[in-house]
Amino acid sequence: MWDRLAASDPALLRLTAGLRTVAAIVLALAVLAPLGADVTHLVAGAMAAMVATFAVREKKRTRQAGTLALGLPVALASVSLGALLSPHIVAGDLFFVVLIFCAVYGRRYGERGTALGLIGFQIYFLSLFVRATVPMLPALYGTIALAFLCSAVARFVLVPQTPAGTLDGLRRAFRARLAQLVEAQIELLGAGPEDVDKVLGEVRVGTARLHETALLIQSRLEDGTSEEAVARLLQRRIADAEIAAERLGLLLLTARSAERADTLTLHLPGAPLPSGGELPVRDASAAEVRHALEALRLLVLRPVGEDSGSSLSGLRNLLLGYREEENLPEAPSAVQDVFRGIGEAARAVLGLRIALDGPQDESGDSPATARSREELDAEDAAIAGEEAEGEEEPTGLRRPTTRAAVQVAVGSTLAIVGGELLSAHRWYWAVLTCWIVFINTASTGEILVKSYRRLLGTVLGVVAGIGLAGLVGHHTWTAFALVLLFVFAMFYTAPLSYTLMSFFVTAMLGLLYTLLNTYSMSVLLVRVEETALGAACGVIAAAVVLPVRTDRRTNELLVAVLDRLADVTRAAADQLSGGLPADLLDRARELDQALADLRASTQPLTHPITPLRSRRDTARYVVALLETCAYHARALAATAELLPAHPSIAADPRLRGAGRRIVHNIEAISGHVADPRATSEVETGPSIASLLRPGTLATPRYDRVTDRVLRHLQRLDEAVTGLARPLRVPVGARKG
Repeated sequence: MWDRLAASDPALLRLTAGLRTVAAIVLALAVLAPLGADVTHLVAGAMAAMVATFAVREKKRTRQAGTLALGLPVALASVSLGALLSPHIVAGDLFFVVLIFCAVYGRRYGERGTALGLIGFQIYFLSLFVRATVPMLPALYGTIALAFLCSAVARFVLVPQTPAGTLDGLRRAFRARLAQLVEAQIELLGAGPEDVDKVLGEVRVGTARLHETALLIQSRLEDGTSEEAVARLLQRRIADAEIAAERLGLLLLTARSAERADTLTLHLPGAPLPSGGELPVRDASAAEVRHALEALRLLVLRPVGEDSGSSLSGLRNLLLGYREEENLPEAPSAVQDVFRGIGEAARAVLGLRIALDGPQDESGDSPATARSREELDAEDAAIAGEEAEGEEEPTGLRRPTTRAAVQVAVGSTLAIVGGELLSAHRWYWAVLTCWIVFINTASTGEILVKSYRRLLGTVLGVVAGIGLAGLVGHHTWTAFALVLLFVFAMFYTAPLSYTLMSFFVTAMLGLLYTLLNTYSMSVLLVRVEETALGAACGVIAAAVVLPVRTDRRTNELLVAVLDRLADVTRAAADQLSGGLPADLLDRARELDQALADLRASTQPLTHPITPLRSRRDTARYVVALLETCAYHARALAATAELLPAHPSIAADPRLRGAGRRIVHNIEAISGHVADPRATSEVETGPSIASLLRPGTLATPRYDRVTDRVLRHLQRLDEAVTGLARPLRVPVGARKG
């Protein structure tokens, strides 16, 4: 059960966020209530504690403490201006717009600038919500200061979270998700015609979730490890395990079909299975394959302190033995490839354990296991860090934070004017919605989808709020208990569903209105109207003021993905051909991050409500092809980095020519996406797999590894060429 929880919520990040926020609110209420605070100040304290907790997102505790300390004077100044300007409508509105601009612009200064801007905006909103006046300021100062103190206690004492602890939790999540993926692969092995599509979908989801966890680990390595060498070693082992697991899925698909599986099958929902894929493996080796997969899952799941037994040592020896040709069972070649894949996956698991937990018990090692350990030790010694090159950032109105600040200021101005026409007392809901739809969005389409989700969640939350307000009545502490429940649910579900988060926010507000004795049916209906108005103002501002259309945004990100793909492919092919070593894994992770950004930006195109079905299918197909390309590029990069230390891999100068053609095609596609008038074409020629002809490779000793390299190059070449058709890039005549 703990493994499943760790897999569903990596490092318990969502659970921690929810518990920490609830703890801060409970602590603030527990201190304010005995002091005789009225309901208004209880609500203000709860809201300030919530803001102080969720606004600070930095990873290092010292940075968190500094931001929290700076946030208190910002909050006090914000509530003071809110109270002072409340009688002066025009001046107050103008200041609110300026505050919004500064808060959004502050995002360019990183997590601290984002947090201080968020605190300033939300506390000003709080002053409007509780209708703060100048006589109330001394009590509000004390309430807000106490709320920040309670937030600090919750963050650093009650629900602490260190970078190293978070990284350790992500490691456990990676292990749990890897085990779940192996479990899905076991089911795929024997799935019948009626179940195979469902099981293949589970394999796809498991592969994607494993990759998501790998990216999370990558983002936490710098802060979660004490030395750069340790971070690079862990990065290497995570990449090995991810690649081995994905390759194993492909080998299983091939083993149960009449032809080699396409990597696209693992990345594109609904992609057809290889020919014959509806029939499970039923030969005599199927039971042995299943046994080996179950042993691999056991090795992945078993904690380090429990893996010293002779039975587990024997399982590890058995699986690592499959890396040796003489230990492979008698079976068809495709099934033998599965055993090889299991052996490589077991080696990746062993390397991950050594990287995370140090040297292991070697007393029961077989010769094959000892050789695997020697290979891992040699690779560890060869790992060296290199400094990443900085990228030039855009300036002026081309900078995303500046553009967003101008857009949200214009949208907020429209929301203030329209909101006051709807309600002189609740107009700030329109401004809040306009502000929120610009958070973590970069194009008009993204803002439109987020606005739709917020409005849907608000409507459903109003329905729930009406029912809850009637049930709670004037039971103050019952209402506060439900508010705490909704706050936890809001933060726990935020990364999963923006609609659900909006639902819980609105339901919570209905209870807060009840506590403030301002609840009525008309208030909640105004909430819906103001939300719709704020969303509309945000969409209008994004579409008219310095617009970044979805097509332009996705094209920019697509070019970035292609450029990074070309960079990884060029460097990997060069190193595999005998060139100088390069920092390949960092480049591969930059490719993964660029692809994740592209995938997020295509959500407006792939959303179920989009009326453009053909564009939705094209976007999904292109992203799936790029995920296929990224997988093969990662595999090539990981293999190339082994060259300096691995005795079974030799450089082959012939690979440089194959890599050159692939890089040319990637650059040709990138050029056409950036400028449709470009004249470059995608080149075609002899299959890279033709290099597998006898006599082409160096010596038989290196056949198996070089065969894998060539297959990755072949699949990458096919996937890159496949991108030409949906992106309408001309394909030249076949050469050679």
